[in-house]
Amino acid sequence: MFFNWRLFLKALRLLLFGQPFTFRRWFYGLFFSGLFLVFLGLVTLGRLIDLVLFRGFRRQPVHAPVFIIAPPRSGTTLVQNLMSLDSERFVFLKMYQTIFPAVCFQRLIDFLAAVDSAAGRPAERLLGWFQRRWFGGWDDLHKMRLNQPEEDDALFLYAFASEAIYMLFPFIRPLWPAGFPDALPVEQRHRLMTYYRSCLQRHLYANGPTQTLLSKATQSCGTVDSLHEEFPDARFITIIRHPYRSLASHVSLFVPVWQKHSPEIAKDGPVARDYAQLAIEWYKHLFAFRNKVRPSQYYCIDYRDLVRDPADTIMRLYAHFGWKVSPGLRQRLDEANQRQREFKSKHEYTLEEFGLTREYVQSELGELLDFYRLER
Repeated sequence: MFFNWRLFLKALRLLLFGQPFTFRRWFYGLFFSGLFLVFLGLVTLGRLIDLVLFRGFRRQPVHAPVFIIAPPRSGTTLVQNLMSLDSERFVFLKMYQTIFPAVCFQRLIDFLAAVDSAAGRPAERLLGWFQRRWFGGWDDLHKMRLNQPEEDDALFLYAFASEAIYMLFPFIRPLWPAGFPDALPVEQRHRLMTYYRSCLQRHLYANGPTQTLLSKATQSCGTVDSLHEEFPDARFITIIRHPYRSLASHVSLFVPVWQKHSPEIAKDGPVARDYAQLAIEWYKHLFAFRNKVRPSQYYCIDYRDLVRDPADTIMRLYAHFGWKVSPGLRQRLDEANQRQREFKSKHEYTLEEFGLTREYVQSELGELLDFYRLER
């Protein structure tokens, strides 16, 4: 199992000793780092047990996986939810499966769920209450539940190769490879992809050996080259939303978290601007990637089309890849269309709130804006 210990220790050093001491920052840093290491140890143990009890996963093929990859706040969750309706074709990751990426844990959880169901689902009701309390505040931005489709960011987090680490360690430039793993040395990239493949093999083995793996990961914007090298037959779906809107919404997710442990971090300060720069580099990376992959393996969705008519957007995506749309799926897509029309976002942010300007975004992404005919 790959873990970037050197980058993790560097992150701890920066958090604890790279700036003036505050009790709050040390408490958050040590508590959540310790909790993370406990989960890492538990997952490592589970994966070792897999090698004894479920050795067959190593022979599990990962054939033509489908990756939904776009900068955050671009509609990836909507696309994943719509494609997950095609349960005959796809197997996808739920949140709890990304937290416990081992066959033995999934078998244990399935057993406990069966026992709970036989007892009238008391644990399920308690867990539902807990999730509403814990995750409910995020529902307007990104609804999360343990048993719902989720991006596989946690798999990369266990390798310390995820943008999620910036929540606790807001040092984007010194820890750049965490959010942009394609910048890692070649040997580390290969080890990361070997680990990631083993995660997907385990998931398919436990949940749908003959189905196609459907993955959604915004953080994979910085990993797309490595994914293409590891899975040369993969299908890549990306979404283009105007960066004026997605960048501000993206940064808004992290600012409240930073200010919990480091209240001095301003929403329009250098940390927020560095984090926005990471997303800008993701845009550039994906824009360049379109020329590295065969057109038959790549599809770009216009966000405006997605929110206007989600069902038609998915139908066109299916046509591009030569996938058949069953009558049942078509009905489910039409029902989802109606729900989307009733949805209204309650959050609007501007670039200026986070220390950015349109002129700067234009200077960085002008070619992309023109290519997709987006307003300058």
